[in-house]
Amino acid sequence: MTAKTNPGRYTPLIILSLVAALVTALALWATDRATLDPGGNEAANTQGTVAEGDKFHWKIVTTWPKNFPGLGAAAENFATMVDQMSNGRLIAKVYGAGEIVPAFEVFDAVSQGVADAGHGAAYYWKGKVPSSVFFTAVPFGMNAQEMNGWLTRGGGLELYREAYAPFNLVPMVGGSTGTQMAGWFNKEINSVEDLKGLKMRIPGLAGEVFTKVGGISVRIPGGELYTSLQTGIIDAAEWVGPYNDLAFGLYEVADYYYYPGWHEPGAMLEFIVNKQSLEALPADLQAIVAIATQASNQLMLDDFTARNNEALRQLVDVHGVKLRRLPDDVLIALAAASEEAIQELVTKDPLSAKVYASYKSFYDGVRAYHHISEQAYINSRDVAIDAQK
Repeated sequence: MTAKTNPGRYTPLIILSLVAALVTALALWATDRATLDPGGNEAANTQGTVAEGDKFHWKIVTTWPKNFPGLGAAAENFATMVDQMSNGRLIAKVYGAGEIVPAFEVFDAVSQGVADAGHGAAYYWKGKVPSSVFFTAVPFGMNAQEMNGWLTRGGGLELYREAYAPFNLVPMVGGSTGTQMAGWFNKEINSVEDLKGLKMRIPGLAGEVFTKVGGISVRIPGGELYTSLQTGIIDAAEWVGPYNDLAFGLYEVADYYYYPGWHEPGAMLEFIVNKQSLEALPADLQAIVAIATQASNQLMLDDFTARNNEALRQLVDVHGVKLRRLPDDVLIALAAASEEAIQELVTKDPLSAKVYASYKSFYDGVRAYHHISEQAYINSRDVAIDAQK
């Protein structure tokens, strides 16, 4: 005989089960909301931990036009690498200059959290961080190989981060163009006198040097160079080198292309990361970010090394660009003015003095060694090869 079931006896249990389920659901919802920042991006919760499987979405702003060859590739390479290495847990979207903020507002945008990261050149911010010029390029200073050595193994990166810490930023290596060209001119440069009164787009410490020898330095984003040369707003401009200069079509608006790049012998670029955005990532994703910046750094130098020569051939052989070397007396005058500008900077700014002491110590050592290694080899290679012609 089967006992009859009384539905009423289970009603309290059903109610309690429903209440418990509702409480659990609310708790999960609250936890999920804690992983979201005010902009709707997933972030670390208040305990600083991240549940497995959480995804993070970053905005990266750059000082370059969107998808610009060479310079613009670093941020795109970074975004691809972090996506692949994190298996889609960190997704970065890259915005070119002007898409979210103008080129020269990248520093502030990342500092204030408008974007999670940025890509540009440290010397653009010398008005805010005077010592920043040492982390991009010093006139007659270290080349790309030497700069990488100082930053990653010579204490430079630690000083770099000290300089940016007050701005809520963590800087990382972001690529190198190698030795640049001296720039594009609308007249021949035969002596220092030819520089006087010349309006040239030339940023960083080199801009101050150019002013000291009688020129007029102008600060213009890359995207405005062509028009500025075309309309006579400037008489000359340095940008990067053949690969990027060809892409901008600068040969159409200037006749003379000068070398060597005394002002940027190994221009380093940077990734800057918002401190809170970085710390919101779990440890493995933070490591992925660091490794991706280092890989992007090397890829950019490889890219310029591979492409500059062919681009120079096109400029000279196809477009008829007049390639010229700066006269020795011009280089000597620029070197003297460079030393003067550096001493003025380190006298005014204690952190610049600290950074320069580290830079100079490394520079003196590596320059001495390269006299008998890199430089000696290149010189002897030229002698040996030329003797066979």
